Amino acid sequence: MPDIQLTDAQWREKLTPEQYRICRCSATEAPFTGEYTDCKQDGIYHCRCCGLALFDSASKFDSGSGWPSFFDVVAKGAVLEVVDNTHAMQRVEVVCHACAAHLGHVFPDGPKPTGLRYCINSAALELKTR
Repeated sequence: MPDIQLTDAQWREKLTPEQYRICRCSATEAPFTGEYTDCKQDGIYHCRCCGLALFDSASKFDSGSGWPSFFDVVAKGAVLEVVDNTHAMQRVEVVCHACAAHLGHVFPDGPKPTGLRYCINSAALELKTR
């Protein structure tokens, strides 16, 4: 069970309609439209819903997928992985450990050292620059 639990009405008040649709309803933003897709700023990407630190910009890379991509999380346990059998395929969904916000998916085709590609919706993130 997530540490941070708000009612549906509270989430709707806190988030924009697009952020709500993605983070609370497991939707996906259109490729190449998110504010962080091409972002090169240095900092830490946090969960848009609860503020938990999720990804360091040092692990961000250009995957060509149309979404911000990272090869690692900022700290072990920051995200949870959930089997996703929607859309007639099996994928691994990534959710925030603290509030269970849908972030995106992780794929085993990323660069070294992890070989992972965390493909994350910009609407689920907030970059805090350093």
